[in-house]
Amino acid sequence: MQGGTFLGRRKAGLAQWYPVTRAHLDKQPHEVAAMFDGVASRYDLTNTVLSFGRDRGWRRATRLALALEPGERVLDLGAGTGVSTEELGRSGAYAVGADLSFGMLAAGHRTRPGLPLLGADALRLPFADATFDAVTISFALRNVVDNEAALREMARVARPGGRLVVCEFSHPTWAPFRTAYLSYLMRALPEVARRVASNPEAYVYLAESIRAWPDQRGLSARIAANGWGRVAWRNLTGGVVALHRATKI
Repeated sequence: MQGGTFLGRRKAGLAQWYPVTRAHLDKQPHEVAAMFDGVASRYDLTNTVLSFGRDRGWRRATRLALALEPGERVLDLGAGTGVSTEELGRSGAYAVGADLSFGMLAAGHRTRPGLPLLGADALRLPFADATFDAVTISFALRNVVDNEAALREMARVARPGGRLVVCEFSHPTWAPFRTAYLSYLMRALPEVARRVASNPEAYVYLAESIRAWPDQRGLSARIAANGWGRVAWRNLTGGVVALHRATKI
């Protein structure tokens, strides 16, 4: 664990389709939603292939970092098809998934019909203050047009002392591995996506957004400035992914 320790541990609707295939780095919400609508049908399979199966371990690590207890309520923001929400539910907590993409939610309702998944904008969550014991967002914060406002909104719906875990791509800590990883992102990832993804062009944007995202310390500072305290991070897969945990102030 770096940057501190994880403290406070506790025992379908109608979609509007837009004529775009790849979001820009300014992350206009309708473009991001349409991009994910376009990759929804094979999104989970593509992620598993592109991560060499590591995505399963990242989801499990997120669940464990949240330290959920049976009966607690957890919001899974940017839930997509609900694969991460399903993982959170294994803790016995009541897990609710929310996402901006109706295409992703529709795919989730087909494959996981009993899971509570709903459409929601990360900047205007349809929940009352202090609704959840914990909030998490995996591989989606960097796709929000104003991620600092999203962090504040997540703090609003968390109870006092509630937990946050952000699971996001980050910066590998070993320089030779970081060089190889960036090469994979910008060259190999789009090529692999062309073989398995339903909209491979979207993965060019995803690679660019990962490369432009702040490092572990940078994201920690951003979280701490927007309603959260006791911020800490833990690297996974050599820093390819980092878990950031915090507690609502």
